[in-house]
Amino acid sequence: MSLLAPTLQAFFTDRLIHQRDVSPKTIKAYRDTFRLLLRFIEQQTGKQPFQLDLADLDAPLIGAFLTHLEHDRGNSPRTRNARLAAIHSFCKYAALRHPEHAATIARVIEIPSKRYDRTDVTYLTTPEIDALLNAPDRATWLGRRDHTLIVTAVTTGLRVAELTALRIGDVTTSPTGHIRVLGKGRKNRTTPLKAETATMLAKWLDERQGDPNDPVFPTRQGRALSQDAITKLLAKHTANAAGSCPSLAGKRVTPHILRHTNAMLLQAQRVDIATIALWLGHETIKTTYIYQHANQDLKQEAIDRTATIGTPPGRYSRPTRSSRSSTPSRLSRPVNHPDPHRSRENNAVDRPGRDNRKGGIRAGLTSSGAEAAAYLCGAAGVRQLTRGQCGARIWVKAIAPPGWP
Repeated sequence: MSLLAPTLQAFFTDRLIHQRDVSPKTIKAYRDTFRLLLRFIEQQTGKQPFQLDLADLDAPLIGAFLTHLEHDRGNSPRTRNARLAAIHSFCKYAALRHPEHAATIARVIEIPSKRYDRTDVTYLTTPEIDALLNAPDRATWLGRRDHTLIVTAVTTGLRVAELTALRIGDVTTSPTGHIRVLGKGRKNRTTPLKAETATMLAKWLDERQGDPNDPVFPTRQGRALSQDAITKLLAKHTANAAGSCPSLAGKRVTPHILRHTNAMLLQAQRVDIATIALWLGHETIKTTYIYQHANQDLKQEAIDRTATIGTPPGRYSRPTRSSRSSTPSRLSRPVNHPDPHRSRENNAVDRPGRDNRKGGIRAGLTSSGAEAAAYLCGAAGVRQLTRGQCGARIWVKAIAPPGWP
């Protein structure tokens, strides 16, 4: 018989804190998971936490706990999977300390994560952003704070945890504005500020007046805003902005929606996906692909490039000499000027040519270069093109049309 309490305590004090050195937020999330689990077990079995044995944490009990989270507490599948991940982590630790319970622990570890529907990314359009920014009453101190907070969130894409943890010393407004944040996974990153955002933050910090360790967006009492407080103030301003922008009435605007909005604004400016991933602090670029799926303009451009329904299928045919001469080309230049847009082996000229007494240009070419030169001269309207071979080398001789330099 192995009591659960000593192993569970060692899991937090030894495994999480000393061995893995996880963040306080991870410890808090794991603590909340086991608080819920122990309370559920007490309701089901009548045993106090100090009376539980590892054998009591069998697969049927854990499965019933996960069902309780979804049906009774109304948790989403993502929250259910996060709780299950904490239980799996504990079971893997307990299996090494108590191999006599390996069979019971193995059945718990085999409980899979639950699949869930992935919804489209929700973000704000430009009229909705303007309406939300105009909602706070900037004649008051709280209105100016909320306005600056919304502008910072939309233009930087910070997570809500990064906004609440932002300190005055982390903000640099001149000469080049930027913000230093400690992001997810305890990764430090620096996010640049737009000129108007840096100016607004500078004005707010002058009014704010605090020490470098004080929060940038405080409450009336000077403490940092909580994540719930930011969510509530956004809901209040969204309801006020819905009067001037009806599309906001059906949207639930959260701090993460503002983060999605920043990513979609970068997408609209044709910023590549790798840069957006670095900007947002994503662990992998795969996370950032959701914004490409949500970009309707990108999909519309792909549709515009396709042929209309009913268009007969075509077949490629090599252009004739007459069509070559009538086709405009950016490659219309003398054959002794290699095209920088083509590879060396396909360049019309491999080495500098020389003028002959008839005003033509003669150059030694490779086989692929000779074909390229023929096409080039035909498109440029060259009057005469002579091709010959001397050993393994192929040469061409072209006479330029009148008016060429």
